[in-house]
Amino acid sequence: MILGIESSCDDSSVALINSKNLELIYHKKISQELEHSVYGGVVPELAARLHTQALPALLNDIKPYFKQIKAIAVTNEPGLSVSLISGVSMAKSLSIALDVPLIAVNHLVGHIYSLFLNSEISIPIGILLVSGGHTLVLNIDKDGCIEILAQTSDDSFGESFDKVAKMMGLGYPGGAIISHLAQSASDKEKFKFSIPLRGDKRLEYSFSGLKNAARLAIEAQGENLQANKANIAYAFEQTACAHIMDKLKLIFKEQNFKHFGVVGGASANPILRRNISELCKDFDCKLTLAPLEFCSDNALMIARAGREKFLRKETLNHKELDISPKSRNLKL
Repeated sequence: MILGIESSCDDSSVALINSKNLELIYHKKISQELEHSVYGGVVPELAARLHTQALPALLNDIKPYFKQIKAIAVTNEPGLSVSLISGVSMAKSLSIALDVPLIAVNHLVGHIYSLFLNSEISIPIGILLVSGGHTLVLNIDKDGCIEILAQTSDDSFGESFDKVAKMMGLGYPGGAIISHLAQSASDKEKFKFSIPLRGDKRLEYSFSGLKNAARLAIEAQGENLQANKANIAYAFEQTACAHIMDKLKLIFKEQNFKHFGVVGGASANPILRRNISELCKDFDCKLTLAPLEFCSDNALMIARAGREKFLRKETLNHKELDISPKSRNLKL
């Protein structure tokens, strides 16, 4: 079995898979959303403290499987340093105690493998990765080399939802809250936000201007804000998704993808999923979506990515494994 450990941000998760047939043996995640919602976003020190409580509790569940574990895959980049340390420290201790090797997994690569949790990976493939920390369009060639085609120059897609939700006092995380609220918009034409970089040929994303436009609209409402929250949420969601699609259309014309995947916590957005499905149909491209249950951070995708490295014998000992808040090894 391969043990996966994920603690890159505010979710503590552990998973066990069979390395031969990819059978899921165990998976559980403890979310910190309730604790961080009070602050409208993730507080690193609080996240670290909660990881030290949650991870040992999860580990206790899999004690009966200890003797069957052949390697430990753990997220070591990118992420919050204080959160990464929690998972990596536990992985190192287990590695020594069980006398098994470690596997360093890039969190973003883990998200790519969320498309292939119970099947072998299918490449070449184009990828849209949208989360609270990242907005990337990737091209993975037949040899598994990853090329970044586009990325955000400021806020990420998911982060912009979180910040707009915080401005309206809606709680955290903001993605699902904004999307749900938008469905009850009474006047869908009341607010109009400009699509960022519309007409600009640069393959780049930027959400700071849109976030600021939403802020100005919110502040201008005064006592009418409560009545217009849903209308603002609708306009914001539609514009944010239109921005993603605007650049994706340019990329599709250049790349001629035959297979495309959408991953990351923010990929659960129903408007985005529907728009990308239509885009793939227009370009006769096969679309693969990560299961909704495993769009957000989870240890199953880490174990799945680790399994590939285990088969290639890309393992480390406890002295060789370190952490990095930034992505250093973006490769399958």
